[in-house]
Amino acid sequence: MPAPQVPQAPKPVAGGELRVEVAASGLQHGWDIGFLPDGSALVTQRPARLALLTGGQVRPVAADLGDVLVEGEGGSMGLLIHPRFAENRHFITCQTHQAGGRAVDVRLVTWRLADDGASAQRVGEPLVTGLPVNPSGRHSGCRPGLAADGALLVSTGDAARPATSQDRFGLGGKVLRMNVDTGDPLPDNPFASSPNPNERLLLTYGHRNPQGVALRPGGQVFVSEHGPDRDDEVNLLRPGGNYGWDPSRGGTEDSYDESVPMTDLRRFPDAVPAVWSSGRAREAPCGAAFLTGPQWGRFDDMLAVTALRGTKLSLYAVNPDGSVRGTEVPAALDGTYGRLRAARQGPDGALYVTTSNGDDDKILRITAG
Repeated sequence: MPAPQVPQAPKPVAGGELRVEVAASGLQHGWDIGFLPDGSALVTQRPARLALLTGGQVRPVAADLGDVLVEGEGGSMGLLIHPRFAENRHFITCQTHQAGGRAVDVRLVTWRLADDGASAQRVGEPLVTGLPVNPSGRHSGCRPGLAADGALLVSTGDAARPATSQDRFGLGGKVLRMNVDTGDPLPDNPFASSPNPNERLLLTYGHRNPQGVALRPGGQVFVSEHGPDRDDEVNLLRPGGNYGWDPSRGGTEDSYDESVPMTDLRRFPDAVPAVWSSGRAREAPCGAAFLTGPQWGRFDDMLAVTALRGTKLSLYAVNPDGSVRGTEVPAALDGTYGRLRAARQGPDGALYVTTSNGDDDKILRITAG
């Protein structure tokens, strides 16, 4: 079955530019950003650090992060501010977990930020445990997002294990959907009637290492996903959908065979094709967010995706059905700041992006020029 054609090479959309300013510096691998009601922001840093950005200043937030496995791609990762933060001051982090120096899992942890913002304490037991982890930290994934209906969505990596993505009883290589307070699966999840508790959490499966979750006004959800040595993808989520990654070749291969197609339509004829693929280019797409509001002018409703290897921000013009009609790379964000990771729109309507170069990393504030 031939693969459907999806846009690959950029198709510039004429007119307008973006303006970039450095909102903060002095970070190390800023992984995610979460905005608080007062306009300040929490920032996770991969080497098990948490910071508060306020008034252009970055202040460390004291928190017990001693059990975080800081290795390779793993560490303190995705961040979500609780929708009722004004009442409970809660936020949720994704983090790789170790015990006695041994890699255990990737988990979601709920925290309470102190009133003065100087420290944070864990709240109860972890929200979810058991997401697979590679001791090297490879393919840790883990980006949370809050859907329009209040569901907590979490992308998970396959930990570079061959059978993980197609195993519906496992939590790796998936997008999970759960209650933001309890971590319980929601009753309208596609596999809610399964006897297996992990399968009940699944929204989609067959992913490799999705690191961006973007919620479009109106309800569509997109993820940006790392391919192997080609075919990075942007995917539109369909509940219950299989996205076709299977380096185990149907369980016949014990090694992590990355020569298989990113979306294997021969093995899985019903797999959901990507709405965009990089083709032979290697971009390593990461954070993703929709630009929304009249302040964006012609960029309104475009999907912004950061790239690590590609060292750029790409903008996708998305049709109402979720298909991509064109892409462009703003000159101001094409190789200018190195590796780009998080992408979150702030309460002021600007897009905030983190760099991930490992030394004096920055938070960039991006607006329409």
